[in-house]
Amino acid sequence: MAALTAAALAVIGFFTYQASAAQDRDKAGSSGSSDSRGGSGGQAEREKKKRETNLPAFSGTGERVVYDLDRDRVWLMGPDQEVKRTFRVAPSSVDPKPGTYKVESRAPHVTGSDGVPVENVVRFATSQGTTIGFSSALDGSFPEADPQKQTGGIRERRADGEAMWLFATIGTKVVVVR
Repeated sequence: MAALTAAALAVIGFFTYQASAAQDRDKAGSSGSSDSRGGSGGQAEREKKKRETNLPAFSGTGERVVYDLDRDRVWLMGPDQEVKRTFRVAPSSVDPKPGTYKVESRAPHVTGSDGVPVENVVRFATSQGTTIGFSSALDGSFPEADPQKQTGGIRERRADGEAMWLFATIGTKVVVVR
């Protein structure tokens, strides 16, 4: 009789485990998680990513480039408040002051203020005597700015630099926020 009771408990335990695992799979599937941890881990990651990529409040309206100094992130905004693209950048050692600017000049290829050959240069401000602009290193590097050097190049990955180049023509509004 004890053996039969032990076997019955084992079967019940097995079915309980299966039901629990099915619920976990169902929760992961319904949340659209591709996170291998499943459950709420994927949800937390998505919420974190959404917070990181949400357009900053008070960043203006209309077609513009938005640059958030605290998050090192750029948004290319269409005229109807639609995000055309958002991406991380490597900041320069000299930050522009928060405010509204316009693209002043552009250059397809130059040598950056750090001595690195760059492309798709979009300049929009001057701060502390240094010209500030977005650019991509020809070698694809994405370096941290050297605080010992006064540089104004806000580095983008090459694909993001190409998108910026096509979007931000002379006179395009650039909004810098903190």
